[in-house]
Amino acid sequence: MQTIEKTLDAVCIAHKRALKLMGNNFEISVVSDDAAYAHKCIDAAINEIKRIEKLLTTFDETSQVNLINRQAGIAPVKVNKEVVDIIERAIKISELTQGAFDITYGSIDKRFWNFDKTMTSLPDPEEAKQAVHLINYRNIIIDRKENTVFLKNKGMRIGFGGIGKGYAAEKAKLVMQQKGITSGIVNAAGDLTTWGKQPDGKPWTIGIANPNATNNLFSYFEISDMAVATSGNYEKFVSINGKRYSHTIDPKTGYPVTGIKSVTIISSNAEIADAMATPVMVMGIKTGLDLINQVKGIECIIVDDHNNLFVSKNINIKR
Repeated sequence: MQTIEKTLDAVCIAHKRALKLMGNNFEISVVSDDAAYAHKCIDAAINEIKRIEKLLTTFDETSQVNLINRQAGIAPVKVNKEVVDIIERAIKISELTQGAFDITYGSIDKRFWNFDKTMTSLPDPEEAKQAVHLINYRNIIIDRKENTVFLKNKGMRIGFGGIGKGYAAEKAKLVMQQKGITSGIVNAAGDLTTWGKQPDGKPWTIGIANPNATNNLFSYFEISDMAVATSGNYEKFVSINGKRYSHTIDPKTGYPVTGIKSVTIISSNAEIADAMATPVMVMGIKTGLDLINQVKGIECIIVDDHNNLFVSKNINIKR
């Protein structure tokens, strides 16, 4: 999330490490008066993220997730309890968002959507809908007693791109907190979680960037012991007949989302923030805000295609 890093770069953080994890740019920062111990804690956080990556990746043929996908429509697969737990939480978010969030998005037929200069027209609506016909979280069957996961239909695939980074950030934070780190940030490619205060004792501050010019901020607000995640179309989109189409696909229609440039979710938990950002974008401004306003402990900032700012009812931002 560009909105965050712009603000953090101006802060004197005692100890910081940036590296590539889970195919994304992570930055882990901790406030401590012991440099050696701080970096030892950062090492532990990195190892935890690598463990989660191995658990949830679809880029390793031997991973439990790929085994689930290969056995779709064939047989249940026994997996770690941790995998069952995160799938169950994902299903609950799917229920909350009426399917706008769905980890079976990996089932989509990607032939229609390359979002590059060669894409000059939209697919036929019926073909687009057919391309997403296997996306349905209700067809994930979990046996909690046996710790098995079964995808009912052959060709179904699950993936954790919409929730995995936030989960990893929370787990990395927990590891460092257990080691006595009282303040820091885990920034998982813009999905971040913060705890404690800055070295000067002030709360962590983030800025909400203009999607058209990320060096310019719409607004800013203070966060401490909170998590933030952003979903946006400003990095990957296509314009057809003067209309911008996001790389985010509506799982119900098979068509890309329009009308919203970015959605920022603020929550106490990075996994929840990560998982809620995309479905709000899919649901649209009114429906998305109506949902967020009914859920305790979650706030939302939306920037539409015309750079108008919309916020949930309890959020306090400064201009």
